[in-house]
Amino acid sequence: MSAHDYSQPAVDLSPFSPKMPDDDPTKLPTPSACTADFCLIPIGTPTASVSKEVAAVQRLLQKSGVIYHMHSAGTTLEGSWSQVMEIIGQCHSLLHANGVVRIQSDIRVGSRTDKRQTAEDKVKAVERLLQGDEAA
Repeated sequence: MSAHDYSQPAVDLSPFSPKMPDDDPTKLPTPSACTADFCLIPIGTPTASVSKEVAAVQRLLQKSGVIYHMHSAGTTLEGSWSQVMEIIGQCHSLLHANGVVRIQSDIRVGSRTDKRQTAEDKVKAVERLLQGDEAA
């Protein structure tokens, strides 16, 4: 997990109420904040292990300044829509530059308009509910 000052918002948190500009949905803005869980799958590596590629991606994320959390099956990113998508693209470019010819990615993206919620907030909400189960 990267170090981050949670007292400062990572993205603009102004209310987001998308309105259809001139009845053209292609002119809608992207959400101001999102959480994305992604897993890059290098195809055609010399061995079944991809830990070298995962480490390279984690080094890139450390340098990027984005909020991220590595887990056993991928990485969760937090930031603006454009920032998160750009970084995932940079991860692809990095692995290509390191000789991986083909990469497939699984990406799940979530956004909210009612409040800022970090990945850590989401986990803590469930943990609080589970603590209540133990007391019952």
